[in-house]
Amino acid sequence: MAIIGFSTGAIAKDDFARAMQLLAPTAANAIELSALRAVELPVLLKALPSMLPALRQRYKYISFHAPTNFSDERALVKELKFIAEMGINIIVHPDTIQDIVLWIELGARLCLENMDSRKGVGRTAAELRDFFRHLPEAKLCFDIAHARQVDSSMTEGLSIIEEFKDRLAQIHLSEVNSQGRHFAMSFAAKRAYEPFAPLLSKVPVILESVVAETEIVSEIAETERLLSLKTARGTDTFSRTPPWGITAAE
Repeated sequence: MAIIGFSTGAIAKDDFARAMQLLAPTAANAIELSALRAVELPVLLKALPSMLPALRQRYKYISFHAPTNFSDERALVKELKFIAEMGINIIVHPDTIQDIVLWIELGARLCLENMDSRKGVGRTAAELRDFFRHLPEAKLCFDIAHARQVDSSMTEGLSIIEEFKDRLAQIHLSEVNSQGRHFAMSFAAKRAYEPFAPLLSKVPVILESVVAETEIVSEIAETERLLSLKTARGTDTFSRTPPWGITAAE
């Protein structure tokens, strides 16, 4: 099985403990701990050291989604560095970065996510280029739904992958509307993603589909089917050793 999991925020909002309960009986072998709002961060930070051993036994890949609203950038980076030192990749929205020098501290654990059309930066390869120039160790979290929303032909998405393939650490998978709301993949979305299947199967995939508890298993199964495609076009040149690091149990 490919490495597939869910964002805790997608299935249980700020209740990460509930999300872990929901994922426990499923085939998920990856998890993204989400603290999209700054108010969620202290609770998760306090719980993380004690629950990390169990997470590493259960999952092959663990990541952390940083808050997108915060008032003290320096303080936030300091807190995120605590997580980075645990060997966990940290997903960050480029449009939230004000003082880019601060973020160098996160090194290779920093993963910049390409943005949707509502944002003013980070949507295209050209807009991401300057961030990666200033953050030479940073990795890429490729949000394929964002890429499709920005350019439904997926040309821009392919440009992002082609330019930053050596930085690719994680995939965000779902479908997203014009308001930026994530939901389960439609037939049309899955068809648009098919050419990327060989690439997606080589990198940890985190589902951000906002689904009901009863739909978690089926969304994982649909993702497995998508990633199992062997005849996709245009992306087979990306075969390489994934750079996502070791976060699984030893």
